Amino acid sequence: MREISSGQFVIPGEKLGVIEEFIPDAGTYVENGNIYSSNTGFILIDFINKKISVYPATRNVSIPRVGSIVIGYVTTVQNAFALVRIFRIGRKTLSGSFTGVIHISDISRRYVDNIYDAVRLGDIVRAKVISDKNNIFHLTIKDENLGVIYAFCSQCGGNLIRRRNLKCAVCGNTEKRKISVDYGKVII
Repeated sequence: MREISSGQFVIPGEKLGVIEEFIPDAGTYVENGNIYSSNTGFILIDFINKKISVYPATRNVSIPRVGSIVIGYVTTVQNAFALVRIFRIGRKTLSGSFTGVIHISDISRRYVDNIYDAVRLGDIVRAKVISDKNNIFHLTIKDENLGVIYAFCSQCGGNLIRRRNLKCAVCGNTEKRKISVDYGKVII
């Protein structure tokens, strides 16, 4: 079997891998532990979530590229990074999603001591793809037009309104984020 990679063209019935290696996703099927393409299209491998998909060649599939501006929501926050589920590239809303990573060093031009002061679980962010090395989308929110565009209170889940800091419209809790210049004004 030839080595497979994202962007590779495949036809129905072509073997993509085994279930021990990947989780089958859109455009695939499993037979005897092997994953096969169920349509003619292009392979997409999500190495973070270990998923493999085939997107139809008849549809114009958008994949984040270096330099792309993307919008997504934060799904995981750890000490040194945050994971973002990308659902829009530029002005195009995707039918599926991709996962991106924001490293703590790619949050601000200033030193960031605590990533939780910049992004939190559930925040909606605008970011720029700075690398797609190893099919992992590395993102930055350093520029003033990048960052959190909508955030929710970590205490009650209410909308955070922009003041000097961000203040919850429901409970009054104040929180910090690395916000975009147009925080709260973006139409999603």
